[in-house]
Amino acid sequence: MPSRLARSFPSSHSIASTFSPGSSTPGSWTANPWLRDTPDTSPPSSDAGSPKLQANQADDGGPTAAVIAYHNPHIQVNVVDLNENRIKSWNSAHLPIHEDGLLKVVRTARDGTVDKTVALPGLPRTIELKKRQPNLVFSTSVVEAIGEADIIFICVNTPTKTHGIGAGAMADVSAIESATRTVAKHAKLGAIIVEKSTVPCGTAQMIHDILRYYRPDVEFEVLSNPEFLAEGTAVENLMHPDRILIGSAQTLAGLRAAAVVKEVYGAWVPAARIVTVNTFSSELAKLVANTMLAQRISSVNAVSAMCEELGLGADVEDVSLAIGKDARLGSKFLQAGVGFGGSCFEKDILNLAYLARELHLDVVADYWLAVLRMNEDQRRRFARNVVRELNGSLRGKKIAILGFAFKDGTNDTRNSIAVHVIKDLAMEMPREIAIFDPGCASAEIREEVEKAGLTPSQLERVKILTNWRDCVQEASAVCILTQWKQFRGRKLGSVASGNKKGRKLAVDWVTSCVADKVDISEMDILALEELARDKSSAAGDDPLERLAPLAPCPEECQHCRVGSEETHDQEPVDWAEVASMMQERRWVFDGRNVVNRLELQGLGFRVRGIGKGF
Repeated sequence: MPSRLARSFPSSHSIASTFSPGSSTPGSWTANPWLRDTPDTSPPSSDAGSPKLQANQADDGGPTAAVIAYHNPHIQVNVVDLNENRIKSWNSAHLPIHEDGLLKVVRTARDGTVDKTVALPGLPRTIELKKRQPNLVFSTSVVEAIGEADIIFICVNTPTKTHGIGAGAMADVSAIESATRTVAKHAKLGAIIVEKSTVPCGTAQMIHDILRYYRPDVEFEVLSNPEFLAEGTAVENLMHPDRILIGSAQTLAGLRAAAVVKEVYGAWVPAARIVTVNTFSSELAKLVANTMLAQRISSVNAVSAMCEELGLGADVEDVSLAIGKDARLGSKFLQAGVGFGGSCFEKDILNLAYLARELHLDVVADYWLAVLRMNEDQRRRFARNVVRELNGSLRGKKIAILGFAFKDGTNDTRNSIAVHVIKDLAMEMPREIAIFDPGCASAEIREEVEKAGLTPSQLERVKILTNWRDCVQEASAVCILTQWKQFRGRKLGSVASGNKKGRKLAVDWVTSCVADKVDISEMDILALEELARDKSSAAGDDPLERLAPLAPCPEECQHCRVGSEETHDQEPVDWAEVASMMQERRWVFDGRNVVNRLELQGLGFRVRGIGKGF
């Protein structure tokens, strides 16, 4: 294997945005004969043909490439995309996606670092951190990067089909086909092709067939290496993965190719967490993993409905605590809520159910689709409860929506639960539906609401605001739909969500692991940074001050202009102040069980949480 491997990542919409046709929101599920007795809804899909939407979409290729480059300074990593604006974003301080810690990782690999002498209290000696050269490049030079690469990761979008056979359920792999044709024409001999996208089973074989058609005399190895990332914690997931899955042909050449990719991840991932299987098992595992996670959410949400209707004071959080203590089940993904959203779960469940139907396993398909039925019923039941508690009508009333992103820690609005709830509430023709989200741009929220199919009269009642005070002013009810920490309130108890693993490091541990090393890895430097943060409350994202300065943005930078024009309030909600601003009855419908119900009731609120029996 060469000492300097070029890694080319055609990123999520690069080749797709040029070669594959656009798509639109799929029609009703019931229009598809294979989906019998399914609910009449329209799960949004990613739009591979819209450059405007692409700028808002999460991209697995960029973060993964950045982390690989971060931990492998000797490897040149090229991320290519035909969308020039997207590449400009990756080369600036305004990355096209929001993930905690991503900018620091990108800056380290993209811009390099400076020489630094580290002297921290408790360390027996100073540590010299050598200057690091850049090894991460974002460009539009697709053909050139593919031609130089030893490993090519295909990270394109695979939305749900919007027309034809399988519309509304089957994954559209046209972007992968287009990307593969480009790769086939320009990849060098011996290049390893890796599918990173979430794909139907058999896609690796399709890629192999396309490669063979264009290059019949060249044998390429095609691997499956699906991503298991959660938006909002993607960098954390990449830095400390539960597992890295690599699927390959079970031949000598296939296993050798898998070993090469395993070596790349081995720079920071323990060998025991790198799992190698056959290609088809890898492809199926990704779909099943997301489907089973969604299944757990729908299961606990089904329990929450029972708790609410029993009328005996049953609390779904008590039930979750009890069953989560069972080692066979575990406590993760047992938090009840208004439902799951996002771009992955619905798409992957539909894909898996479609596969089962194609295999004539109708009972299996119906089983998985029941997960989606439960999710839809949960969000519709939430909206029905709002209307019922407000005397069966929203006429003349203002409803405040706190949270629009499909989860906290991300600005992703695709298939947000909020847009479904807003659509149901808008049908009641309230005086106003006010929306505030501390992490989403107003234009992105507006775009998603406009795609929901509201009438012009309904749309004009929707107002998007940049602070919670204007949002709740004179509202009859507040609906909490995203678990942002700001909504827990000031000086009030709350239900905290522990997304990140605590890694407070003792001085002696850092000393034994880092201080005596000659070759300091980026994981070692992370330990030093954690120690520096322990010693200083003002350490920031670069506590060792080793990052190269950011290049200033041009004067015409749209991101800076939008940021100066629209600043979102990050102040915690003062529920005592909210109580004085709302209309009498003052309902709080807590779709994420964020607030402390008893304390809010003490302020005069009527509070209805998920799975909280009365």
